[in-house]
Amino acid sequence: MQGANLVGFNTNFLPTFPIFKTTQHLFCHLKQAYPTASSTFASMGNDEFTTTTTTTVRVPRVLTVAGSDSGAGAGIQADMKACAALGVYCTTVITAVTAQNTAGVQGIHTVPADFVEKQMLSVLTDIGADVVKTGMLPTVDIIRSICDVLKTYPVTALVVDPVLVATSGDELAGPAVLDVLREELLPMADLVTPNLPEASALIGGENVVNISDMREAAQAIHALGPRNVLVKGGHLPGTGGMVDVLYDGVDWHELSGSRVETHNTHGTGCTLASAIAAELAKGHPMLPAILAAKQYLADTLQQSAGLNIGRGAQGPLNHLYKLSNWGKTSTERQFKPEALLLYAVTDAAMNKRWGRSTADAVRGAIEGGATIIQIREKEAETGEFLREAEASLKVARHYGIPLLINDRIDIAMACDADGIHLGQSDLPVAQARALLGPEKIIGVSCKTPEQAEKAWKDGADYIGSGGVYPTTTKKDNKTIGLDGLREVCYGSPIPVVAIGGISTSNAGQVMQEPRPQNLKGVAVVSALFNQADVVASTQALRSVLARTVKKSSPVVPLL
Repeated sequence: MQGANLVGFNTNFLPTFPIFKTTQHLFCHLKQAYPTASSTFASMGNDEFTTTTTTTVRVPRVLTVAGSDSGAGAGIQADMKACAALGVYCTTVITAVTAQNTAGVQGIHTVPADFVEKQMLSVLTDIGADVVKTGMLPTVDIIRSICDVLKTYPVTALVVDPVLVATSGDELAGPAVLDVLREELLPMADLVTPNLPEASALIGGENVVNISDMREAAQAIHALGPRNVLVKGGHLPGTGGMVDVLYDGVDWHELSGSRVETHNTHGTGCTLASAIAAELAKGHPMLPAILAAKQYLADTLQQSAGLNIGRGAQGPLNHLYKLSNWGKTSTERQFKPEALLLYAVTDAAMNKRWGRSTADAVRGAIEGGATIIQIREKEAETGEFLREAEASLKVARHYGIPLLINDRIDIAMACDADGIHLGQSDLPVAQARALLGPEKIIGVSCKTPEQAEKAWKDGADYIGSGGVYPTTTKKDNKTIGLDGLREVCYGSPIPVVAIGGISTSNAGQVMQEPRPQNLKGVAVVSALFNQADVVASTQALRSVLARTVKKSSPVVPLL
């Protein structure tokens, strides 16, 4: 994380750490092949196998004030793991020690308020914090101590997760605590994140059972003083999608998402609040921070769905799933076929025509509902392309969306993109797989079933097939039509995305039922990027796909 991400933050106590960049010998050959490339290559000696440079970086910091969970599914333990997964330094203040497991809470030992205050002062007078996140606050004195300390040592943001009842149903705070929470802590909060039972408790016990109730609750809680209220809809009845309601006193946002069917839900509230705090600590505004945190939680729930830890009703999450191999082989890839639903392919000439950068185009497409991005650049010098790719990848990573590079494996490796898309005349797939390793995504353009089968055997993850319709983005591109597309699909052992001349007027025809089971989405260029408003054009196409595809992709909710 660069210091620029923290402009305007209180950095009196912001620590610095060295960061080390190590490059493999392949980059030495790339330097020779691309002598005009950026300093990523140019600073390396021809005979170097490894180059190490030291840079000072500012580290985003979250201080979590919460209870300890001996089962490590919620509380302090969940907060630390979520922050670590999102690249943020997490310090802790423990308010209570619980005897707790997947079956419930067996006991609570409250930490004295003066010792809670001492822990906070130890952290804030040395390491400091950008964001404070609170969880279980079991006594009135503890809440008042926190308020007193924060008045002396203010932070950029205070996130309050009003932990009143554990996932298991065990009560963690009484009526007196609720009163002081309302009257003294909430007015200091930048965000409060109640679930439906907690929202009900905060507004005096009124039922909160639907979206209309959630809006009324958010408005009532906002009147208590917090700048933003996020009422979480995980307890809404039904097994389909779910909605969270965000209110800032002026604007409303209904943030939709797909429900993951799993019993491993212990600590989801702690995890979401900590993830939001982590994103705020990086310097992101409130709404993007919440969206990024929701995506992290959705991915974590999905990755944790099959875990079997403990014998109770609520199992824990695997917050650090990217670092673990539980249930996976060492060569398993992270590619999700549903990510192909709306595949946005940028075009440098179109972006230039409309006066926007590639990164801005990527942001607009993602905010409009694109589920995967490909950067295609045919004109820029290598150094310029690398800078464009790095800026675009930063945007995509913020939203949790895969980003691939078209053709250029050197750029893909230099910026650590999520993968590469190759044409029939580009680097052979087998060589690309050998260079990128097993976890990167590789797509290949194919017009025939024979090409598709070869791509699969060589290690590709998906096929891009077309042009389905005539297109102006590629000259002399043979059109295969819908029949040709289906022929490739039926002959391909791996997922297929349709490409070529696709727009809002014909995307429904491409994806209509009955369709081949492995046809997962459409790749689009002009209909998204040769438009004045990328967000609106992407939203329009996503709406068409949502109406056409019965089981829509869970990767990015259509807001």
